[in-house]
Amino acid sequence: MAVPFAKSHFLWSFLSIFLHILAVFLLLLTTYVSAHTFSDIGSEDVDSSRRNDLYSEILRDEALARLNELGKVSDADGYLERTFMSAASLRAGNLIRCWMEDAGLTTWFDHMGNLHGRFEGMNRSAETLLIGSHLDTVVDAGIFDGSLGIISALSALKVLKSNGMLAKLKRPVEVIAFSDEEGVRFQSTFLGSAAIAGILPVSALQISDKSGVTVQDSLKENSLGITEESLLQLKYDSKSVWGYVEVHIEQGPLLEWVGFPLGVVKGIAGQTRLKVVVKGSQGHAGTVPMSLRQDPMAAAAELIVLLERLCKNPKDFLSYDDQCNDSTIESLSSSLVCTVGEISTWPSASNVIPGQVTFTVDIRAMDDMGREAVLYELSNQMYQICDRRSVSCIVESKHDAKAVVCDSELSSQLKFAANVALKRMTGEIQDEVPILMSGAGHDAMAMSHLSKVGMLFVRCRGGISHSPAEHVLDDDVWAAGLAIVAFLETHL
Repeated sequence: MAVPFAKSHFLWSFLSIFLHILAVFLLLLTTYVSAHTFSDIGSEDVDSSRRNDLYSEILRDEALARLNELGKVSDADGYLERTFMSAASLRAGNLIRCWMEDAGLTTWFDHMGNLHGRFEGMNRSAETLLIGSHLDTVVDAGIFDGSLGIISALSALKVLKSNGMLAKLKRPVEVIAFSDEEGVRFQSTFLGSAAIAGILPVSALQISDKSGVTVQDSLKENSLGITEESLLQLKYDSKSVWGYVEVHIEQGPLLEWVGFPLGVVKGIAGQTRLKVVVKGSQGHAGTVPMSLRQDPMAAAAELIVLLERLCKNPKDFLSYDDQCNDSTIESLSSSLVCTVGEISTWPSASNVIPGQVTFTVDIRAMDDMGREAVLYELSNQMYQICDRRSVSCIVESKHDAKAVVCDSELSSQLKFAANVALKRMTGEIQDEVPILMSGAGHDAMAMSHLSKVGMLFVRCRGGISHSPAEHVLDDDVWAAGLAIVAFLETHL
């Protein structure tokens, strides 16, 4: 039996070797055919490869170098801080102005300190495409918030200039670096974009910072003498604007979670900021019995816990009526966020029952009607708690902005551009670009009063922002720039 088994074993071994050789041959043949198929396309792919090399050099390498350079322009030592009309803000503006001119743009500063860079295109009387973001920062900021949107736009225009396509733009394109979005210095957001959109009241010129310097004074100190008349003249004619586009880091974790570098923004949450002042009876920590206290700190603590409970479970607090229906409750359940970010006490001593406690409330939601219902219920219950505790309560509105829905057509164009960019980078058709809501406020909120708006989000590590830990991958910076290039190519 040994001999037949040996023959059989030999035959199977021979067949196995033959099949292996055949598989290798077919693989080589496939590679050969594939290589010749690509070479048959000819110079077009060579040009495409060359363009991609150019794109990465400008849109990634140079853009990152500029972001890092801009990140060193700060009013503080050891961390990034750049506020409205500060010395660092002016230096940053002059630096960005050089980069605008490098991209072939005509530049100027307006009376609100906004920096503009414009290319007229083939038809200077056509409606203008505006692209922008803000050059100011929060205290102890990251280098991408705001700056990425400006640099990506300029890099994209420089690419068009480099490949000779800039002059073929069929409409004017204007990049705006807004002077103030964060509102750090004057506690008033969107000073720059609100002026362009025509929604900044003239009274804003008299808002003071902590040193008593007004907005108007700060502009005058920097040779930008603004008056009520010149403020009104800053407003763009809505008929002259085609649309506004903004690239911004997501400032949230969703894109990282789904593993996608870019996302299109469907809308921006409405926002209300409150200042709550609770006044009680100041006294000695050791001599006033607990039953006789009118303690504003304990009352404030209960108010803050109320806010958390209401915002976690709005359906348990809100009553259903014509204005608050199932869809409103559902929207609130998925988008409502509430924050107490600042709290102070007077006289703030460990052995003194406070006389006054002041704290801030930030409420955001996509449904404006639902947000108003939350505010109404919150105020009612706050006053009830204060009455029960025999303390006084003052709830003051400091800021209110309605939710913004991004233009569907513009969003579709940005989604297409993002797909084109990612296909150019990977050579493959990608999954569907995610559609996101923005809980953070952006200049697009103010610009929506002037024109249709669209936004493109860029993935950031851990969703971290407003922090030096803020980080965007190098290739994600490249993807953002490529998406703007692809978007601008639709305007050639």
